Amino acid sequence: MTSSRPASSLIAEATNPIIRWEWVVEEWDQVWEAIVEHLTLTMMAMALGLVVSSILAAIALRHRWAMTPITATTSMIYTLPSVALFALLAPVWGNLSRWTAVVPLAGYTLLILVTNIVAGFQAVPPSVRDAADGMGMSRARRVRTVDLPLAVPYIVTGIRIATVSTVGLVTVAAIIGQGGLGRLIFSGLRRAFWTPMTVGASLSIILALVLDAVILVIGLWLAPWQRRRRAARS
Repeated sequence: MTSSRPASSLIAEATNPIIRWEWVVEEWDQVWEAIVEHLTLTMMAMALGLVVSSILAAIALRHRWAMTPITATTSMIYTLPSVALFALLAPVWGNLSRWTAVVPLAGYTLLILVTNIVAGFQAVPPSVRDAADGMGMSRARRVRTVDLPLAVPYIVTGIRIATVSTVGLVTVAAIIGQGGLGRLIFSGLRRAFWTPMTVGASLSIILALVLDAVILVIGLWLAPWQRRRRAARS
């Protein structure tokens, strides 16, 4: 049975396959540079987001009334289209620097991180806090040695979700020349060339999975009782 597909389509597929490994080998320096840039942007955004989120969460925990406006503001930022946010902040910095991408990316992490940090501290049983207070612990020491360790599973979960989300959003930063693997994807789109698109998308997924696994391991190390609980369930 002969194929009904036109010969031009078959020729196009032969000359432009999903991936050309020789291109990957020849352009590996460019691919590696994109991976490093993608990872750097992700880590910078997560670090900035975690610092700001910790401050906002501390305010929300200290002053309960502040949780509503903080949640409303971070939710508004989270719903803004990433392309629009990059475009809005570009004039603020005066040039398309790395911070033009990092600040919006960090903004998208705030809702997830603040929510999980607050939930983690609120999940600490009051009886545990009362016991710590009864032992004469100061507020700062109790937060550091009791509340924070018990809140770690919630915080780590928030970091995992925010990190995976940020890896995906970094690709969009290619529109301002800071997209890491996104630059490969956009380059392939402009040239109708499948290989850079396939490589960029595949490596973005792999990077997200690797970072998620690393953060999970770190979280289990910081909260060994979670590891024992997982072992008991299995």
